[in-house]
Amino acid sequence: MDGTMNQQGMKYCQHCGAQIPAAAVICTSCGCQANQFQSNAQQPMPNIVINNSNVNQNTNIVGGYGRAKDKWVAFFLCLFLGFLGAHKFYEGKTGTGILYLLTFGLFGIGWFIDLFALLLKPNPYYV
Repeated sequence: MDGTMNQQGMKYCQHCGAQIPAAAVICTSCGCQANQFQSNAQQPMPNIVINNSNVNQNTNIVGGYGRAKDKWVAFFLCLFLGFLGAHKFYEGKTGTGILYLLTFGLFGIGWFIDLFALLLKPNPYYV
């Protein structure tokens, strides 16, 4: 043999045009796939079942979580008995209510801030 291959066992690459062996799947010159893989086995068909039984419902209450409290009841409790923490006990915040009771409404500062904070809340508000 003189270094050349027989023309019968050769084909041309469809990407670069180089002459490659007929059995080659990948071009030895450019590295691209020379032809499609041939398989006698048929591809399996996937069994797709679409069953959407979504029964979720949106049951959110606008504005809150917890119990509804009246803004004006809390405001007047804070105005007249805020230094004793009455409005905090009304909201169900017993720890903060005890703190207000022992420190006279955080020395008047917490009581004063709560007056304005209650005025800015919607009616009813949720605690």
